[in-house]
Parts: sequence; C-alpha cells; structure tokens
Amino acid sequence: MRHIRALLERGEYAAGLEAAEHLLGEVPENRDLLYMRAVAQRHLQRIPEALETLAQLESLYPDYGRLYQERGHCQVALRAAQPAIDAFLRAVNLNPALPASWKALQTLFRMTGRTADAETAAAHVGTLAGLPVPVVTASSMFADGEIIAAERMIRRFLLEHGDHIEGMRLLARIGIRLGVLDDAELLLEALLRLAPDYHAARFEYVGVLLDRQQPLKARAELEKLLVHEPRHAGYRTAYATATVALGEAPRGVELYRELLAEDPHSPGAAEIHLSIGHALKTLGRTQEAIEAYHAAAAERSDFGDAYWSLANLKTYRFGDSELVAMREREAAPGTRPVDRFHLCFALGKALEDRAEYRESFHYYARGNALKRSQSRYRPEIIERNARLQAEVCTAEFFAARRSVGCTSAEPIFVVGLPRAGSTLIEQILASHSQVDGTQELAEIPRIVAEMQGRAPDDAPPRYPGLLAGMRPAEFAALGERYLSLARPYRGGKARFVDKMPNNFRHLGLIHLMLPNARIIDARREPMACCFSNFKQLFASGQEFTYSLEDIARYYRAYVELIAHWEAVLPGKILRVQHEELLEDFEAQVRRMLDFLGLPFEPACLEFYRTERSVRTASSEQVRQPIYKEGVDQWRNFEPWLGPLKAALGDLAPA
Repeated sequence: MRHIRALLERGEYAAGLEAAEHLLGEVPENRDLLYMRAVAQRHLQRIPEALETLAQLESLYPDYGRLYQERGHCQVALRAAQPAIDAFLRAVNLNPALPASWKALQTLFRMTGRTADAETAAAHVGTLAGLPVPVVTASSMFADGEIIAAERMIRRFLLEHGDHIEGMRLLARIGIRLGVLDDAELLLEALLRLAPDYHAARFEYVGVLLDRQQPLKARAELEKLLVHEPRHAGYRTAYATATVALGEAPRGVELYRELLAEDPHSPGAAEIHLSIGHALKTLGRTQEAIEAYHAAAAERSDFGDAYWSLANLKTYRFGDSELVAMREREAAPGTRPVDRFHLCFALGKALEDRAEYRESFHYYARGNALKRSQSRYRPEIIERNARLQAEVCTAEFFAARRSVGCTSAEPIFVVGLPRAGSTLIEQILASHSQVDGTQELAEIPRIVAEMQGRAPDDAPPRYPGLLAGMRPAEFAALGERYLSLARPYRGGKARFVDKMPNNFRHLGLIHLMLPNARIIDARREPMACCFSNFKQLFASGQEFTYSLEDIARYYRAYVELIAHWEAVLPGKILRVQHEELLEDFEAQVRRMLDFLGLPFEPACLEFYRTERSVRTASSEQVRQPIYKEGVDQWRNFEPWLGPLKAALGDLAPA
C-alpha cells in the first residue's frame, strides 16, 4: 500500500495502477486500493474506468468523502460542471477538511455565475489555509474514518504546540467517537474556557453531557446557546432530549412535536420521530410509541433503529411485509453498519416471535458480531478490577473504617446484570408510598472514573487501591455528593432506587460512602440471563454483551465478586432470585420490604398499575401482571448455545 501510494505521489501512474490491480486480486474490497486505482485511472485519462471504480467504491463505502472528491475531478475532466459541483459538495458535506474540493467549488461556482456560493467556498478555503497542516490532515482522516491515525497525529501536534482550539476540539470529537467521554468532556470544558463563544464546541459539549447522563447540566448549556439562536433546530431538539432525561417526558414530546410541525420532513425528522417514540414508551403510551416508530421508518426506510425500537417493545409483532422489507434492507450493500446491526437484532426478535429459531439465532449472531467488531471491550480489564476489589476490600479493611461515610439511608441500590429482573424490582419498590424510582444513575460510575483518572487500560489502575489512603471525611463528602447529584431524578419521597446494574463492581466504595444504604442483588439463572443479554441491543454501554464468551466471563466475574461482598459485608446485600420472585411473588415482595425496613403495602403487588417513566428494555413488561412464559425461552436456542455453556462451566445448568 505504501509502495503504491509512493508511485502515485511520484506521478508513476501506470506502475501504480498495475500494482493496485495486482493487490486488489487479494483484497478486492479494500477502500484505499480502490481509491488509488481510481486516481491512477483518472491521471491516465481513463475517465470511464475511473468512474466505474468509484461507483464500486461508493457501493462499499458510501460515506467516504474522498471518493466524491475524486468523482468531482473526473467530471471536471469531462467538462461537466454541474455533476462536478454535486460531487464536490457531497465530498465536503462528508469531509469538510478537503481543501482541494473547496478550491474546485470556488472555481466552478465562479464559472457558473454563483457568486455568493463562490464566496462561501473561498471562506472555507481561507479557514483551512489558516490552520496548521497536521490539524487539517487529522481532521480529514477523522472524517474518513481513520480514527486511530487521526488521534495519534493530533495528540502529537498538541503535545508540541500546547492549547490549540481546533486541535482540542478535534481530539474531543475523536474521544466522543471512541466512547472516551470523560476525556472529551474535560477537553471541551478547557476549550470553552479559552473560547466561550465557540457555539459549535459548546453544542458538542452538550452532546457529551447527555451521553454521560448529565441532562441538568446539558440543559443549562443549551439555554446559553438558545439565547443566541432561539430557533436553532439542533439546540431545541437537544433541549427536548434533556427534558425527557430529567423525567419530564410529556413536555419533551411537546417540544419534539413543535419541531416536526415547523418542518415535517427536515433532515433530522426520522430521529425526532424516534425520540418521540422513546419518550412515549417511557410513559407507557405504547400505541402512540408504535405510531412514532412507524413514522421514523417511513421517513427513512433503512432506519434500523426504528425497526429495533419496535422489536424492543417486546410486545410488538412484525407483519409479513415488514419482515420482507427488513431482510431486503439488511442485505442491501449500501446499508450503513449501524442500521445493519439494528436490523439484525430486530429480525432476530421478529423471527423468534414466529418460532423460527434457527434463522432468528443467525440474525442475533450476525448483529452481535457486527456490534462487537466496533467495540474495544476487553474482558480481562473487568476481571482484573474484580480481582483487585477482592484484594483491597477485605473484612479487615472495612472493620478499620467502620464509622466512615455519610449516614443517609435514602439510597436503595439494585445491582446485578442487565436483563436479570432489576427493572421489575425497581417498579415494585417504586409502587411503595415511601420510594422513588429514578433510573440507571451514572453517578457512581462517574465518581469511579474520576478516581481512576485517564491512565490507559494497560497501566496499573489507581482504583480501588487508592481507597486505602482516603480519609474518613472524603468518603462522607463523596456520599453527600452522590445524594446531591441524584436529587434532580427524585420526587419527594424518603427513599429512592438507583438500579445501575454495573454498580455491583463498586459495592465496597458504595459501603464506604453510604454505609446505611441498602443493596439488592437481582440474580437470574445464568443461561437465561446471558442469552437475554445476547439478544439485547443496548443504546449505549454494556459492551460485554456482544459475544457469548464475553457475556459468560462477565457473569462469572459478577458471581465471584458478589460472593466476596457477601462474605466481607454480611447482612448488607439481599439476593433476589428472579425465578423465585416469579414463583412466590408476595412472599418475595414482603421479604424485600422487610430488608429495606419498609411496611408492606398492597400497591407493591399491583406494581403494573403504577404510572411512572421507565427507561429500560423491560418497560412494557413491568406494566403487565407477573408472567412466567419468558423464564426458559433460552431453551429454544439451546442447539446453538454450546459455546455459552462451555464458557459458563460449572455455572451452567446440568
């Protein structure tokens, strides 16, 4: 590849083309080889062949900006001004850091008498010319999906040149793309201190805050932006999203619908319909949610998330025509990867509902493989953390810190794995007159992330080892901080539930911060729990769920760590086995309430009558009376679950 690139840079186009053709015999769908072949063909005046190569490239990589720039050059060679303009515009919409495209547009607009457009293009040329070459190059690489190379280049630039506004913004955007949101948040905060009027960066900061489940802070930032542009559709959409996240779903729906009324078919209309559906789902208005999801799919026929959202209702059944359309869109070469894996999970659920288990598993496995290929999840990091928790947080460690922490007994932590029944437990408890249901609060993971710092995963972790050196007052302060951060999600009741399942990894820290908090371990039979996670496409996080082996390893780490917490914190954790809860419901409800020191209330048995926002995949199920049909659903897929059983080992059923 480097050799071919060097040949083209030296103008040896015939030799470059020959070498590219040879290598394409081995890797016929390689993006960069196809692009270089088209470049060589154009320089050799073989324009029809170059356009044919670019059409092939587009079918495989429709979001690659440089291919449209190259098509623009080909159209210029054919003296076709408007097709050239169209191609260059597509290029800069996908990759704004392409100086050659902007220069070509400047010239073409002037030739065709479009003076205002020529001036706009010239302004972009000037902006890019005023930036350091590494920033422009890294920005272009980032836009074309070369994330890691762009990150290396811009980090090196910032180390050499210090704070550079556009460099910092680019690194933050790379962090967002890679899911390193704590880094992105810090970078954007620093950038906005240097450039408080940089509205585009502030809007990206809002996106990070929403992704990190800080809607109150995000809404405050949006209010600053709306002062300057009160009709900005993007700002108003994000404001509605923050409003829903703060538990004000009816108001959020109202705000979304105002946007649609103004422009029913805007570029973001499909996403707005989807957001309306999600908000209505949390309110239990299922039929209206279905209509919103259908509207999203009608607005964009390959919108995978619209189909998955219908499937994720758990109660929706796809018709024959929908199934045909979903199969066609999933198989279409131009379908984006994100839409493809959403469609795979939707097809898996649709076919499971029809008892077509072999094909259902095929789509579940395909969707998981596509999702896993985009993940940087490493199971050994989780296992190392669990091992360190057990080494640091011993019975002696806690005995020496018996009187630390905030004394509040308000929080009730429900931990475990996703899909283990935690939403049902929360709904039961939130039906009590003294308990607020909140959601999966991100406050404990955020505190842990700050303790851990931004060291690479391979570096020796600071947490949980640093707990040993903390002063009693620090634990009390963390407990108070947690309560303060949780307050916007609560109503006016004395107790509240935080059901972030992954908090099981941090029960030692939670006990030190809030020694009087109660902890419920939501446990489900291993095969049922693990396979239910494999079938579920999560909106974000839970990266361990996209491989049967990863899920099994995570489940084993969870079981071993909970056993440690039970040994060193006797009496602090109540295990609620999902199957036992379904089998002997009233007795298990009374047992939970006794553990929490709450009087029995009949409303907890009629939890499905409680009206509240529920934001998890089980939202429809907890609005129905107890049913046991789903307990052994995994057995329909048992012929294909050998790898899961093997990875679970002695935890798998006999």
